[in-house]
Amino acid sequence: MTTTKVILAGAGISLGVLLGALAQPVISGDNVYTQVKKFSNVLNITTKNYVDEVDSEKLVAAGVRGMLEELNDPHSVYIPPKEKEKIDEDFRGSFDGIGVSFEMLNDTITVVTPIIGGPSEKLGILAGDKIVRIDGEDAVGLESEEVPKRLKGPRGSTVSVDIFRAGEAGDGIINFEIVRDEIPIYSVDAHFLIDSSDVGYIRVNRFAAQTHNEMVAAATELQEQGMKKLILDLRFNPGGYLSQATRMADEFIGSGEKIVYTRGRRDEFNEVFRATSSGQLEDMPLIVLINESSASASEIVSGAVQDLDRGLIVGETSFGKGLVQQQYTLNDGSAFRLTTSKYYTPSGRLIQRPYKDRDKYYNLEGRADLEEGENIDHAGDNDSEERPEYSTKSGRAVYGGGGIVPDYVVKADTITELYRQLFRKNVYRLFNDRYLPDMRKQIEQDYGEDFYAFDRGFHVDDAMIDNLKAIAAEKNIEWSDEDFAADDVKIRIVMKAEIARSVWNNNESVAVRLHIDRQAQKALELFPEAVKIARL
Repeated sequence: MTTTKVILAGAGISLGVLLGALAQPVISGDNVYTQVKKFSNVLNITTKNYVDEVDSEKLVAAGVRGMLEELNDPHSVYIPPKEKEKIDEDFRGSFDGIGVSFEMLNDTITVVTPIIGGPSEKLGILAGDKIVRIDGEDAVGLESEEVPKRLKGPRGSTVSVDIFRAGEAGDGIINFEIVRDEIPIYSVDAHFLIDSSDVGYIRVNRFAAQTHNEMVAAATELQEQGMKKLILDLRFNPGGYLSQATRMADEFIGSGEKIVYTRGRRDEFNEVFRATSSGQLEDMPLIVLINESSASASEIVSGAVQDLDRGLIVGETSFGKGLVQQQYTLNDGSAFRLTTSKYYTPSGRLIQRPYKDRDKYYNLEGRADLEEGENIDHAGDNDSEERPEYSTKSGRAVYGGGGIVPDYVVKADTITELYRQLFRKNVYRLFNDRYLPDMRKQIEQDYGEDFYAFDRGFHVDDAMIDNLKAIAAEKNIEWSDEDFAADDVKIRIVMKAEIARSVWNNNESVAVRLHIDRQAQKALELFPEAVKIARL
């Protein structure tokens, strides 16, 4: 069996970093050879003699899983071929298809947004369009997992799509002949200048093959628009390629500074990553947003920023993963990830939480989860009195073992059960599906292409809330007036954000939601402190 080795510093719940290499497996020692022979004998005898027909491929996969589980390491895992294909696509950063984000609404493929620059967007397909036939065959009632199989295909191939668009003449059906093309999967999924300010906002959802390039392109665009300060949002970012994390950190950190280093049992896994002189954002005031779902590569960036006093970390304590994996691709297209080293922040911190008890680990136990408030001196981080102490470049105390603890702890806002149910049952999208066609015309008439005018001037009125309430009733959601009173502002903002996504795109949707984002709003107040700590 041949293998391809890929070095990973993966996320707690996702992939990690590609440092790339090809290698043959190394098996040494009589004991390893004996155990391999033992496994082979059991497989051969079982396949030959078991009472029923045996799926040897399934047995081997189970054996590999069992071996890795015995390591008691939650990040050393087996990846079946089909799952690996999807992971490779996501982290490669592109696929071939028609370029739409969709959801199934009432058994119908409904375009949430066309991907900018993709073939569907170029042809004029709009958010809210319903795909009712694909290559002449009925597409209503398809299972969600079947849709990509029908719409994706080799670049240059053509798919015929019939779309129903409300308000269109006749029966509302428009036919599009779409030539499939390469569709980018962006890891920087939002970037914009906050209205009437010099603060830029960039959100990164994972560290994939093009993340650094995407981030630099976004920052360059915002600088041209007048950005003088930056909020880098790494919340809910589970990690990715280590090389992308170090290259991103390099943009903010001065030449020669240590960004991160790794240590393993074998010398080949020991590496030190230092900043170069090529960073274009080294003098820009910086605030990094993190939360409990920020893991691995996200923690490398935020840990370097914190240890080197380069900016402020705001939000909630990160996931706490300091392990590096290598991914080995096997000859049947499957793969496995094996933890080969640990990574350390510039001060020497290992932020990995204890993981022998997997239930506790995935329940986020062991994080230094503090009360909300200023935490510049990190006096309360050592909550268990067992965390080793380290020092930032300026001498502030920071601690290992419990994730990256923010310099300002800001909790996410609490939400009611009504708010949750409206999301879970897709009520906001259903509202858009039903009412957006008429609303779009009025919005375009009132605001044209000026999103900022829309953001300042458009308000969700009570009549729209009544319509939302009616849809909620159709979805058997119990409408609590008490819950609505508590989340009135948030519900209206989410409705407005979904409208903005449909009329414009994801950037504008995120910009609207920022109005009710407690952590981002606090970050906007903290730039004087960010400048002070970075000595800019």
